[in-house]
Amino acid sequence: MPEPAATNAPELTVSELSNALKRTIEDRFGLVRLRGEISNYRGQHSSGHAYFCLKDANARIDAVIWKSAFARLKVKPEEGLEVIATGKITTYPGKSSYQIIVEAIEPAGVGALMALFEERRRRLAAEGLFDEARKRAIPFLPVRIGVVTSPTGAVIRDILHRIAERFPRHVLVWPVRVQGETSAAEIAAAIAGFSALPAEGALQRPDVVIVARGGGSLEDLWSFNEEIVVRAAAASLIPIIAAVGHETDWTLIDHAADLRAPTPTGAAEKAVPVRLELLASLADLGRRHAGAMLRLIERRRAEARALFRALPQPDEIVALPRQRLDVAARHLANAILRTQDGCRIGLARLNQRLARQSPQERLGRASEKLNAFELRMRRALSTAAERRGERVASLGRCLVIARLARVRIEQERMVTARRRLDALTGRMTHAFRVSIAARRTQLKNLEQMRLSLGYKNVLARGFALVRDADDRPLRLAAEIADGALLDIEFSDGRRSAVAGPPVLEAKRPLTRKAPKKREQGSLF
Repeated sequence: MPEPAATNAPELTVSELSNALKRTIEDRFGLVRLRGEISNYRGQHSSGHAYFCLKDANARIDAVIWKSAFARLKVKPEEGLEVIATGKITTYPGKSSYQIIVEAIEPAGVGALMALFEERRRRLAAEGLFDEARKRAIPFLPVRIGVVTSPTGAVIRDILHRIAERFPRHVLVWPVRVQGETSAAEIAAAIAGFSALPAEGALQRPDVVIVARGGGSLEDLWSFNEEIVVRAAAASLIPIIAAVGHETDWTLIDHAADLRAPTPTGAAEKAVPVRLELLASLADLGRRHAGAMLRLIERRRAEARALFRALPQPDEIVALPRQRLDVAARHLANAILRTQDGCRIGLARLNQRLARQSPQERLGRASEKLNAFELRMRRALSTAAERRGERVASLGRCLVIARLARVRIEQERMVTARRRLDALTGRMTHAFRVSIAARRTQLKNLEQMRLSLGYKNVLARGFALVRDADDRPLRLAAEIADGALLDIEFSDGRRSAVAGPPVLEAKRPLTRKAPKKREQGSLF
C-alpha cells in the first residue's frame, strides 16, 4: 500500500473544524432576511422552542425559533405559510448542517395574509364558531356596557359620546392595545376578564361588550384575526358587538361576535336605543292603553246589563233546589229509622256474645297461663345460673394461668434489665474515671502554662515591677514625676521608693592599652 505524501497541513479534530466553519458562516452572513414557505412545522416543542424548514422550489434550510423570540412574534408560524424570516445564519455542529435562528416573521405580502385569513376562517367555521345558531340577542336596554378598546384613541370618545347622547348607561372600559405584538393576548384577556366578573357585587358583569377599533390596513387590523381573540369572543358569556375598522373592513371577530357593527359609533347605536324615542313610544302606548281600558269598561258594562236582563226571577232559581231539599228530607227520615233498627239488632247480638264471655272464666284461663310461665321461668333461671358458674370458673382458671405466665415474663425482663443495668453501671464508672483523669491532666497542664506565662517567673529572672501610688504598673520613665512614691515588686517581696532626677552616666576616662610585650619565641 503506498504511503501518503508528506504534508505540512495541521491536523484538525472534527470539533475544531465544525467550530471554525460556524465562526466563518456567522461572520460572513450575519443578519439575513429569507423568503420561503414554512414546512414540517409541528408546533412548539415541550421546551418552548419551534423547529421547522423554509423552502422554495429548489432548496430548503432548517429554521429554529427560540422560546423567548417565539413569544414576541406578531405572526405565528403555520404550515404552508409563505413568510419573510429575519435572523442569523449559523451551523449545528452535532449534525454538520447549517440553519437560521429566526428572530422575526412577517407574511410575504398582502396576498399571503389574505390566504392565511381565508384558511383560518374556513378552519374556525368548520369548528362551528361562526354558526348563527349560537349567536345571542343583544339586550334591548343594558344596565352596564363593557368596552374593549384603546383608552387614548378617538374610538372610546365616540362610543361614550353616542351612548350619552342616546341613552346614558354605566360604561366599563377595559384598556388594551389594539395593534402590536401583545395586542391579541390583551384583547382576549379583556373579553375573558369581563366574563369572569361576578354578577353581584361592587364591580358587576356588564350586559353587553363592545370590541372596537378604528380603521386601518389589513396588517393594522390583524390582531382581531388572531385565533386566540376569535376563540375568546366565541367562548364569552356576555353578548359581543364587534366594531373593528370601517364598514368595508371585515375581521374574523366579526364572524364570531353575536352582532357586527360597521363602525364603533354604530356599535354604540346598536347597544342602546334613543331615550327620547322610547319616551315618545311609551307616552303613545300609555294613551292607547287608557283608551283601550275605557272601551273595555264600556263593553263590560253593556255585557253586564245584557246578562242582568237575561237572568231568571229569584223564585224560579230556588224552586228546583227547594223541591230537591224536600225529597232529601223524606229520605233522611227513612234512613234514620232504618239505622235505629240496625243498631238495636247489633246491640242484642253483642249482649249475647258478652254473656258467653264471662270474666271469671277468662281470669281462670289467664291464671293457668301465668302458673305455666312461672315454672318455665324458674327452670330457665336455674339453667342460666349453672352455665354462668361454669363460665366464671373457666375464666378464673384462664386468668390464673395468664397471671403466672405474665409474672414469669416480667421476672425474666427484670433479670435481663438488671444485667444490662450492671453492665451500663460498670461502663459508666470506667468512663467517669477516665474522664476525671483526663480533666485532671488538662487542669495540671493549664496550671503549668499559667505559671510559665505569669509575671512572677519574669521577676525571678532579675526583673522588677514598678507601680505608682494607685497600684498601677508603670512602663515608661516619662510617666514618673520627681518625688513620686513608687512601689517596686521583686520576686521575694516589695519595697517603697521615691523617684529622683535621672543620674547622668559618668564619662569613663580613656585608658590606653599597654602595648603587648613581644616575646621571643623559641626556636625549638
